[in-house]
Amino acid sequence: MLEIKNIFKTFNKGTVNEKRALNGVNLTLNDGDFCTVIGGNGAGKSTMLNAIAGVWPVDSGAILIDGQDISALPEHKRAPYLGRVFQDPMTGTVADMEIIENLAIAARRGKKRGLSWGVKKGEKEKYRSLLAEFDLGLENRMSTKVGLLSGGQRQAITLLMATIQKPKLLLLDEHTAALDPKTAAKVLELSDKIIEENNLTALMVTHNMNDAISHGNRLIMMNDGKVILDISGEEKKKLTVDQLLQKFEQASGSKIDNDRMLLSKD
Repeated sequence: MLEIKNIFKTFNKGTVNEKRALNGVNLTLNDGDFCTVIGGNGAGKSTMLNAIAGVWPVDSGAILIDGQDISALPEHKRAPYLGRVFQDPMTGTVADMEIIENLAIAARRGKKRGLSWGVKKGEKEKYRSLLAEFDLGLENRMSTKVGLLSGGQRQAITLLMATIQKPKLLLLDEHTAALDPKTAAKVLELSDKIIEENNLTALMVTHNMNDAISHGNRLIMMNDGKVILDISGEEKKKLTVDQLLQKFEQASGSKIDNDRMLLSKD
């Protein structure tokens, strides 16, 4: 479903601030893979997701989704293939629009627009049913402005918006990092449920080593702009945080020095 072939990206070329962010990344995801991505600050995790999403072009290499090379496509032309949830709950929704209006916009992504009543009765029932599965009471608040919701509720709405059309690839960019632990656990539970029920292919960036191990069927670790570990199957199921740290040290030749990752390992 996703092929990343030897992609490179350098920011601020030829200046004192030159930074090679991606250094020959190669990755292949099969249909239905749920892959967690972990690594320290500057490892290239979010840069890789931005490259897939088309936020900016890569310097070289190729990105293919479902066999189609999207490397030269601008960001808006990649939207029909992708769903994305960001770290900031305020991103991805329109604060001064109602829940139902946000969902209707997401449901029409990539489709031709015409002149007709905004949200039909059948749509409303569909959205109500989808929201009820979240068990957050949002199905009874569909006329509420999204800006009045809590961070966790808003992130749940964003997750639904990103997956309402069953994208070929779902990108989760530290989508629980800004939430309290209880709310983060709920959003992760919802993510697992949506990905499994719709058989989505997904990439989830996280700094939390426990989350990286306990979610998905595959784990990759990045360092210095490339993939240094790729763990799946029974090996991932049996993996512990201490083993993951040990594997990182073996693969990178150094100990992990990222405080945020180490604080989240317990």
